[in-house]
Amino acid sequence: MKFYDVSLLISDDMLVWPGDPGVSMSLRNSLSKGDQANVTQIQMGVHTGTHIDAPFHFEPEGRSIDELHMETLMGPCKVIEMLEVKGAIGAFELKNIDFEGASRILFKTRNSKWWELGEKEFQEEFVYLGEDGAKFLIDQGVKLVGIDYLSIESFASSENAVHHLLLRNEVIIVEGLNLSKVSSGDYELIALPLRLKGADGAPARVVLRKESYLAKPK
Repeated sequence: MKFYDVSLLISDDMLVWPGDPGVSMSLRNSLSKGDQANVTQIQMGVHTGTHIDAPFHFEPEGRSIDELHMETLMGPCKVIEMLEVKGAIGAFELKNIDFEGASRILFKTRNSKWWELGEKEFQEEFVYLGEDGAKFLIDQGVKLVGIDYLSIESFASSENAVHHLLLRNEVIIVEGLNLSKVSSGDYELIALPLRLKGADGAPARVVLRKESYLAKPK
């Protein structure tokens, strides 16, 4: 059975959103110094690397990361390639896609190429979900949407309208995916954030496997 790990590797030198806490990993206890075990200490923000935004990220009364329903974070998922899009993914780009029965959507864009190449410089001109695209997905009954850069929203956004729109409608957001090795199609999604009490988000290990692997033998 083949799995696709679409999570970013967390390290001291990884790319983070401008203004967010950087990553610091160090051995607090070390065998080489005579301690009984190696124990790594980590400091980072909850929106580091591949992570999940809970409604509380932008909605004061929204659910925190530990309150998200497992049924939303795991299950059938559709990966949609938007490789020719520059800028916003809007309703126009989505109108001809069959969303029948698809409640979890991941967008693979030209952004994934940066992860594949190991790009360390933050790219402001990444592909993102436009406000009309977010409204379109909500109308289709989508409950989880992911994208292959550190935000689902434009870097130039000042009002965070897409985040507000999705999270207010209980659509969970997955950001920082590396979909460079994944083709468009149907998969099973397993997206498990750290269970941090009261947090607005959390790093997550996100894995895909082809839906065909789940089919029962005839």
